[in-house]
Amino acid sequence: MSNERAARLQGLFNITVTPFAADGSIDFPALADSIERMIGLKFDGLLIGGTYGEFPAMSPDERAALFRRTIEIVRDRVPVMLCTAAPDPRISQELTILAAGLGGYPMVTAPYVSEITDEQIVEYFRWIAPSAGSSLVVYNAPGIGITLSPRILERLANIDGAVALKQGDLNPTAIDEIANRLSGRMRLFCASDLAFLGPLTAGFDGLSSTNSCAFPELISSAFRAVQSGDASAATKLHRKWFGFRELARVHGQPQTVKAAMRVRGWGNGLVRPPLQAVPVVHMPDIERVTRDILSSLESVRLDENLAMSA
Repeated sequence: MSNERAARLQGLFNITVTPFAADGSIDFPALADSIERMIGLKFDGLLIGGTYGEFPAMSPDERAALFRRTIEIVRDRVPVMLCTAAPDPRISQELTILAAGLGGYPMVTAPYVSEITDEQIVEYFRWIAPSAGSSLVVYNAPGIGITLSPRILERLANIDGAVALKQGDLNPTAIDEIANRLSGRMRLFCASDLAFLGPLTAGFDGLSSTNSCAFPELISSAFRAVQSGDASAATKLHRKWFGFRELARVHGQPQTVKAAMRVRGWGNGLVRPPLQAVPVVHMPDIERVTRDILSSLESVRLDENLAMSA
């Protein structure tokens, strides 16, 4: 592990959704607004062009443009993971070289190949690691159909230049093994804000969060509560958006988070096919739950202000 590069990879990272204009193009002004919002709220880093960033629906040229524009906007104020996964290894390598050259942290998944062996997976990461410039982030993404076991991840941790793991398999046994075997060898990130309390208390270094695009204040407050050792406060905050999580299980992501962002005036809610925006008939549910969450946050702030003035 490159300690210098890995040192910046910790804390709360926003998984930034990719905003699209009405004509289907990437809405770069909206992207800039989202990035500035997260940096202004003291997020520790960003993850760009990931699964919830809809990278499978973008061309390699669009993804390259997204990377370049993001790095221009960020200006090295926070570290940026850039998802360079692709079904074609050649495209993944090209994007990985670009991401590393821009100063980002290339994030790579296992190959999208059926019946691939453990040895072939390890060799793939060994092959692509030199292209990442000592900044490779391994993404264990069960959603692509391959779940990397803790034993495989331990082998990947030995690869020169592999500095971090984004762990999508949140099985408690896997989290326990990874936290105790890989801590100190790779930076460990919980890939989901749906169930992050366990991994963080087990010793993970950070969290990547898509729902923070819609509720940055809430997710940040819950994460900082865990950091400060107040698990009870974190649990109470996490429960405040259970209703939203239920809607997301119905309508999917990033559709639901983009819909909630639209309610807050942060975008138009558009996604790219094959995804479809949350139907208009269901938007009242999104609006109600979003406003309930914001109202509950205002109550928390009021209680805090009263306590401070007492």
